[in-house]
Amino acid sequence: MSGRDESKEQRYRCIECNEESNELYRDYNHGVLKITICKSCQKPVDKYIEYDPVIILINAMLCKVQAYRHILFNTKINIHGKLCIFCLLCEAYTRWRQLPGSSSYTNPEDLIRYAKEWDFYRLFGIAALEQTAYLMGIFIVLFLANLKPLKMGSEFALLFKALLLSSYGKLLLIPAVIWEHDYTPLCLKLITLFVLTSNTQAIRVTLNVSRTLSLFAITCGLLFEKALCYIQWTY
Repeated sequence: MSGRDESKEQRYRCIECNEESNELYRDYNHGVLKITICKSCQKPVDKYIEYDPVIILINAMLCKVQAYRHILFNTKINIHGKLCIFCLLCEAYTRWRQLPGSSSYTNPEDLIRYAKEWDFYRLFGIAALEQTAYLMGIFIVLFLANLKPLKMGSEFALLFKALLLSSYGKLLLIPAVIWEHDYTPLCLKLITLFVLTSNTQAIRVTLNVSRTLSLFAITCGLLFEKALCYIQWTY
């Protein structure tokens, strides 16, 4: 019995060299497991299958390519949709708290009251539109770069999922705002930088492209987002 469902067309990837693999491990009788060795680099295809999830998360936060490949190619994580919605809620709440006249009282019980206010929903819609513009800018640049993998539906969906998952840093917006202090503006900028760095790494890992192209795509995505903001303020 191998660590792969033969009915699935998707194949695993070696986290070291990005080569495809039919399996991650082979399961012998009595629970004896043997990790598959990559035929290309002669290293374990995915050493993280033996690691604790906390260790994997720490490595992902350090933007290690191997951790990203493990998460994107060798695991079945389908929380990207819910994560995206929650990140947008965090961003909307952060913007709501920065509005002039917003209460500085941060009792958790008041979060329900915040959600009922019109401004919160309006800012949620704006955050969703800006996120859409940001992603559109990235996909347009990568498409114009004539990347063959991106023109495949499966790779397109995988990149979309990777970008949403790699935006998990936005969850830090809530504690950064609730525990308000003199360094809150700096913390917000650092969180934004971390998210952009994670997105860049997600593009590199998913499409196996250069760091330069990934950074250029992220920059163009930001320009699309800023252009949308400018149009909103103009009209």
